[in-house]
Amino acid sequence: MSVSSLNQPQSVRNGHSYIRHRGPSPPVSGPTASPTPPVAPFGIDRPGRVLVVDDERGIREMMRRTMTMLGHGVELAADGIEALAKLPLDIDLVMLDAEMPNMDGFEVARRIRKIPEYADLPIIMITGRNTKEDRVRAAEVGINDFVQKPFDTEELRLRSASLLKLKRATDELKSHGTELENLVRRRTMALREALDEGVAARRATHEAHLDTIKRLVRAAEYKDEDTGGHIERIGMFSEVLADGLGMGPRETEIIRHAAPMHDVGKIGIPDRVLLKRGPLDDDEWAVMRSHTVIGSEILRGSPSEILKTGAVIALSHHEKWNGTGYPLGLAGEAIPLEGRICAVADVFDALTSHRRYRPKGALPNEDVYEMMEADRGEYFDPEILDVFLARRREIERIQEAYRDEPSRTKKYG
Repeated sequence: MSVSSLNQPQSVRNGHSYIRHRGPSPPVSGPTASPTPPVAPFGIDRPGRVLVVDDERGIREMMRRTMTMLGHGVELAADGIEALAKLPLDIDLVMLDAEMPNMDGFEVARRIRKIPEYADLPIIMITGRNTKEDRVRAAEVGINDFVQKPFDTEELRLRSASLLKLKRATDELKSHGTELENLVRRRTMALREALDEGVAARRATHEAHLDTIKRLVRAAEYKDEDTGGHIERIGMFSEVLADGLGMGPRETEIIRHAAPMHDVGKIGIPDRVLLKRGPLDDDEWAVMRSHTVIGSEILRGSPSEILKTGAVIALSHHEKWNGTGYPLGLAGEAIPLEGRICAVADVFDALTSHRRYRPKGALPNEDVYEMMEADRGEYFDPEILDVFLARRREIERIQEAYRDEPSRTKKYG
């Protein structure tokens, strides 16, 4: 209620001068709410449920009778707290007194707008004031329209009907939007199921591809029984180095699966050379070195990125940074990066594992670190060796997790 209204006669404040009727006088008595509105006498196309909020009982009752006469169901609230509590009662329009104690109409409107589901709920403010400041403040808190006291029944009908029509249109759009969302959700679920099936099929194909590679590598293991754990460690060591060099996840994964194929060419080396105990003579050493070319020949020509990379690694993992390696005698960055990575991983694992050609067995890690650091820029790419030494703790964790049973060890080549 406005303060100015308190200076009016009691009969005025009871509501008799707040409205000018253009039709039959509203009934004097009735219930405090109208759950089922009567047929609208003013040709309203569809009734709504209106929440009337005013701190004076007489005004509330007068507004209830008026809105009931206009064909609407009515809920009453004596203050902002009760108004907020009654919003879930399928309210279509709020008619709100501007001046109420504790929580005025502007604050009630602001709180209504903070609740997402009522962001579009129409609000009419009933006020005896109509200053520029009030209009600006009303717009700021989300009030849709003003009705000036004393108001005309026909004006109230037209303003409420307009807002209710807008509310129905908004509700229909939301309902249609919800239907569309549900349709999209169902179609998305169907598409996701189809995609999941496709992903599962591709994953199964990829896993079968990797399993084939592992079995190919395992065939080489049967020829050279000392390299079982070596195969697993080389892949994981190479993955650590690729990651340390800043290679992307895809390239890192490819190297992880391709590096274990570095010695697959040994499947073509005669047993008398491959399984010989003790040093190899020059002719035997020439045969042993040919495993790089054999491995490349076995793996090349495939559309698989893993097998392509495996072919590169098989051919180049014994090349040296200074150009004294084999089989092509490449030097520096002419050696493929994948081969340079595998070279570091291969030498470290060979020297720290038990191999048949080294009677003294595996060398301690610290000794091997020193030996390899001495060959920085000679045998090994300096940058890759630096990454290896910087991430030695990760290397050692892998080494411990995939350690071989004690046996023999192998030399640099």
